[in-house]
This record gives sequence, C-alpha cells and structure tokens, in this order.
Amino acid sequence: MTGLERLMVCGWQHGEAYFWAVAHHLPIDMTLPRALRLQQLVQPLQALMEGERSGWANLANAAAAAFSATGWHWVGFYVVDQAEDNLVLGPFQGPVACTRLFHGKGVCAAAWEHNQTQVVPNVHNFPGHVACSSASLSEVVLPVCNAAGEVVAVWDIDSAEADDFSAADVEALEALTAVVSKMWDAWTWAR
Repeated sequence: MTGLERLMVCGWQHGEAYFWAVAHHLPIDMTLPRALRLQQLVQPLQALMEGERSGWANLANAAAAAFSATGWHWVGFYVVDQAEDNLVLGPFQGPVACTRLFHGKGVCAAAWEHNQTQVVPNVHNFPGHVACSSASLSEVVLPVCNAAGEVVAVWDIDSAEADDFSAADVEALEALTAVVSKMWDAWTWAR
C-alpha cells in the first residue's frame, strides 16, 4: 500500500493527502544556498495554504517552512491587534518571544508603521530595538498586507549571526510574504 493509499484509508480525501504530503516533505534542496532554498518554498507553500482556510494554521506552516529551510534563530509572525493598537505574538518557531510589541519600539513596529521591509544587520545599532532574545544579532521584518494594502501582520526573522540577511534572502522572503498577503483576506481567524 502506498503512502497516499494509507492516508485515504484513514479518511483523508485525495486533496487533503496531497497537502499533508507537501507539508511533511517540502521540496527543499538543503545543498543550495539559503536564498534559493527560500525561493523553492514559494510554490509548495502557496499550494499548502490554498488547501487551508485557517489563517492561524497557515501562518504556523509558513513560519515552520522558513525555519526548516534556513535554521535561523527565530521565525514568526506578529499580528496587528486593532483593539489594543499593538502587535501580538502569532505563530512562530524558535525560543520564547515577546508577547506584545508597541508603536515606536523596535524593528517590528518600524515595519508595521512604515509598511516597509526592515533589514537590520546589527540589532544593537537599531534605535529602540526590542531584545526578545539576547541571541539575536541581526533581523529582517516584512509587512504582511491585506487586499486594501493595510499592514495586518509582520513576519519577523532573527538570526544569531550579525549581518546574516543577503539581498537575495530578502528578495525571496518578500516573495513568500507576498503569498501570505495575497491569501490573507480569504482566511478565517476564529480560534
């Protein structure tokens, strides 16, 4: 019996089995440079997210996929909490993180407020940097926008190495973020 047949016996539909297989065997060639590994994630991540309506589940899979492909120290999302007017911790991979981030404080707030990717080669040189982990030395934060162009979340990625984000890494991360942004309005957010 094939893996697909075993899944179908367990009650999985054919499409569900495909998404399960993609999630467990992302086609990442770990011998390639990091930026190329990230580029390899764009299509399978989009296919994975098209099969799921839960925004929380999709953010969790996006964080896990990027974390697995790169080995960065921390990869995750902060979601805009409109009622509290701050960013609240969403799905992530890595050590325990700050729960809430506020206007004017740190790299995530800068990406949120300016709707612009923030690349910080040395977090100790960023005014107002919020140190959720002392192991983080460089950081990139990408705004996630809904169809109206409003920032609804930020994708925060920390490295334990200084100056660890190349232009090619950032370009690939922006392509992945575009996938998340494009699908955002179709997702449900009930917990």
